[in-house]
Amino acid sequence: MWKKARIRELLCIGLVGFIVLTACTPHAKTGKQDEMLAFETFFGANGDSVSIAPRKVRTRALQKMQTVKDSLVRYNYLAVALKTCLSTSDIDSAWLLIRQIEDFTERQPLSPKLADLQSDCFNMKGNIYARIGHMDSAEVYFRKAYELRMQGTKIGVVPDILMNLADAGNRLGKLDVGAAWYRRALLLCDSLNITSAKKPPIYYGLAQIYVALRDFEQCDYYYNLAARSYEDMLPFEKHLYLNNRGTSYYYRGDYETAIRYFKRVIELVKDYPDMVFELNLGWLNLGDCFLQINEADSAAKYIDKCRPFFEKAGITTALYYIDTQNIELALLRKDLPKARRILTEGIAPQDIDPDMVHIRNKYLQQYYEDTEDYRKAYFYLKENNRMDDSIRNERVEMRTADLALRYQQDSTVMAQEVFIQKKENEVLELQQARTLWIALFIITSLTVVFIYMYSKKKRDLLLARNRRTVSTLRLENIRNRLSPHFIFNVLNQEMAGRKEEDRHGLSSLVKLMRRNLELAEQLCVTLAEEMDFVKTYIDLERRSLGPAFRPVMEIGEGVLPDEIQLPSMLIQIPVENAVKHALRGKEGGRNLWITVNRQKSGVCIKIVDNGGGYRPNSSNRGTGTGMKVIMQTIQILNMKNKEKIDVSVHNVSLPSGETGCEVTFQLPDKYNYKI
Repeated sequence: MWKKARIRELLCIGLVGFIVLTACTPHAKTGKQDEMLAFETFFGANGDSVSIAPRKVRTRALQKMQTVKDSLVRYNYLAVALKTCLSTSDIDSAWLLIRQIEDFTERQPLSPKLADLQSDCFNMKGNIYARIGHMDSAEVYFRKAYELRMQGTKIGVVPDILMNLADAGNRLGKLDVGAAWYRRALLLCDSLNITSAKKPPIYYGLAQIYVALRDFEQCDYYYNLAARSYEDMLPFEKHLYLNNRGTSYYYRGDYETAIRYFKRVIELVKDYPDMVFELNLGWLNLGDCFLQINEADSAAKYIDKCRPFFEKAGITTALYYIDTQNIELALLRKDLPKARRILTEGIAPQDIDPDMVHIRNKYLQQYYEDTEDYRKAYFYLKENNRMDDSIRNERVEMRTADLALRYQQDSTVMAQEVFIQKKENEVLELQQARTLWIALFIITSLTVVFIYMYSKKKRDLLLARNRRTVSTLRLENIRNRLSPHFIFNVLNQEMAGRKEEDRHGLSSLVKLMRRNLELAEQLCVTLAEEMDFVKTYIDLERRSLGPAFRPVMEIGEGVLPDEIQLPSMLIQIPVENAVKHALRGKEGGRNLWITVNRQKSGVCIKIVDNGGGYRPNSSNRGTGTGMKVIMQTIQILNMKNKEKIDVSVHNVSLPSGETGCEVTFQLPDKYNYKI
């Protein structure tokens, strides 16, 4: 059976060696990043399975090695295979793979990715040295792994290496150093925002330190923190938690509780065939517990189960522990010759735990008491008393050092937290001040805008009201001035020719006066209404001007008199001025043209006469009241409109060679006549 197993092991090692040798051929740089990315994806999917199904992961990793060209990626897959060897306690294969990885990394220039690979290799090397009891070497390689990992890319795995460093310090008796490494791991987890899954191993590692210091209150505090995440732990983490907590009850002398925890270890690892080391360690601890409660047969059962494994693995500290248990077992069974043989043949390893030496000395004292060699029994009693004093003093020193480190770390953390809190308060104060100033600015702005809008609206209302009042008063004044003026002119004419007028003339006069009163009440009229008024006026004036008076009224195409609006008396006043001041005293023909034409953007009204044109110094020039009324009315209306009414008055040369006066009004189509 041994030969077949050895052949399988050699075949496995040979296959790995062949793959590694073929991995060193040159290759193009194209695709290196993709291959490294594929490896990281592979490890992310299979990392947890290293401890659950290590042989399956090893097979997959070796298969992947054959498909990649980048040597660095190949050796990363080999490092995964190395981790599985440790999970299956295949120490010889692990040493072979470590040497191959070291040969490769020593030939390569240092880079972050290479530092990650070297860190993995040294970490595994430290674990192997810890497994076989060489803790000095383990601590050296764990420290190298830590230093290299800090130069690499995967900082998130640093807490795992720090835990290994802490465990090495504990087993070397440097409990304060171990506690410091654990607390650094916790601080790193917090600073890197690493998931809380990393923290339970740190908690039960700290708990184990306080077991060694016999500070069981602190021990239980950290174990209880770890227990909260028990269901989320990986199998190997559950094993460490159960095994270490059982050990804590062993040192308290509560062997029944310790046995319950160690039995839970056995039940756990039964579901994972590759956790051979963990299974045998559980049997070893159970054997010791049964010895302490004097159940020799149960103790012998578990001791005999685990001894072959530790002999094959060559783990000297475990074998020394088993020999110590066998001495006690022989003493329980009164088999002094067997106890003597074990004492004679047993060899103490170099890195033996002081607690183990203390237990061994206790059994030696008992053996020499049973053999009545009281001098040697007294020697071991004194030796244990000396060790008790030494251990007690060392524990006091360790507690003092631990307290000092805790105080130093807590002070550092507290100082950092105080500094961070101070900065956060400063930022908060700045934010509050900024928010306050922004709020004040917004409130002030809104107040100013409100006051401005309110004042503007109030000012606009007052302005509109004043403008409306002024416009109304001005129009009323204009109309009050216009109507008497007009009626006075007409009556003078009628009175001058009273004897020659007939009934028809009187009726026209009455119509003209009534219509004038109506127009005085209106701001605007239709073109039809205005032209009708002007026609009535011209008919009245025709008799006084004689047959030489020839008025012409023309409305062009596209002009709708009933729809076009214009200021009242817009045409009547220029016509009255033409008749009174230009045509009445003229010799010869007296012509008056009134034309209304459609233009592109409105209507054009022209009043033209042949009375010699506008002469400011003429004796016939009137007061200008009528045109002032028209201009003021148009000015008021233009203030309310975007498009304005345009007015022009100028002299023109007529085709007959005469000079005349032309009054022109440009009326926009869309014009508002409301004030």
